[in-house]
Amino acid sequence: MAAAIFGGAPVPEGLTEEERAAFGPFRAQFMKGYIAEQGQSPQTIGYSLTDSPVGLAAWMLDHDTDSYEKISRAFVDGEPAGGLTRDRILDNITLYWLTRTGTSAARMYWESLRAAAAAAAAGQTPPEVSLPVAFTVFPGEIFRAPRSWAERVYPNLSYFNEVDRGGHFAAWEEPEIFAEEMRAAFSPLR
Repeated sequence: MAAAIFGGAPVPEGLTEEERAAFGPFRAQFMKGYIAEQGQSPQTIGYSLTDSPVGLAAWMLDHDTDSYEKISRAFVDGEPAGGLTRDRILDNITLYWLTRTGTSAARMYWESLRAAAAAAAAGQTPPEVSLPVAFTVFPGEIFRAPRSWAERVYPNLSYFNEVDRGGHFAAWEEPEIFAEEMRAAFSPLR
């Protein structure tokens, strides 16, 4: 996700049609979705994520609409979405539960937003990512970042592609596509 592109800013002027289509879902997620919750108060949600495996499972299920539909379909109907099967969902929840890393995973958003706010308050921009970056857009992602956003966030963008399957948990849902994308992205850098 090219999440650092606008933060909580109002709709910028001069967006292309593709950027306007992506901005609505992007802004909604930052205003009231899991990014907002984890970005503002990760410790609050962290208590549920580390106190109750049911709370952790519920948080992962209700992550976003695409994930909700795929996870519930795998559980209720026994219809996995690629690699997103009932057993793998339980494996992932168990991994977070046993390592007690739900809160630290949530804190990543708070730390990122805090760093961006501090830079903005100082009249600076966050430091650029100087490493080569690959970016793949999956159709079920929370918002589909256009190439222009990826280029803006990652000035050393070395690979950009859009694929036909997968969502926010792409490596989990479509491991073959994800592996193909990794190979395509980084083989020229060997």
